[in-house]
Amino acid sequence: MASSEESFLARRIDAEAFPLAVVDVLALSAVLTIGVINHNGVEYLSTAPIAWLLTLVPFLVGWAVASPLIGAYSAGAAESAKAAIPLAIRAWIPAAVIGFVLRASPLFSGGFQVSFGVVVLLVGGVALIAGRWLFFALLR
Repeated sequence: MASSEESFLARRIDAEAFPLAVVDVLALSAVLTIGVINHNGVEYLSTAPIAWLLTLVPFLVGWAVASPLIGAYSAGAAESAKAAIPLAIRAWIPAAVIGFVLRASPLFSGGFQVSFGVVVLLVGGVALIAGRWLFFALLR
């Protein structure tokens, strides 16, 4: 018999939604990378790759934790943009909060400012919406 945790996760993750996970990670990574470039220049990506990755990791960890719990990849999520986009937005809010907490922690020491939080929350949400919309418009 499966444990309640396995049953919960089994209901929250549908293998058919895997392409959405790839789209989401690419969308979030792209928008965060654009932010890094805007603040540090494109050469920063090659001169400080660890610092660049440490900017992305808190938010990707937040996404990895929140998206399955919220159901961003649950059954039906990969059926239409109408189903997928609201799930992404509902998952992005707690994922971003997790990212902000991690970023402000001594582990990442990126700090947190309200203006940064607003920008990341809005731009990350737009990136997820655009990525999922394009996924369904072009690939499904």
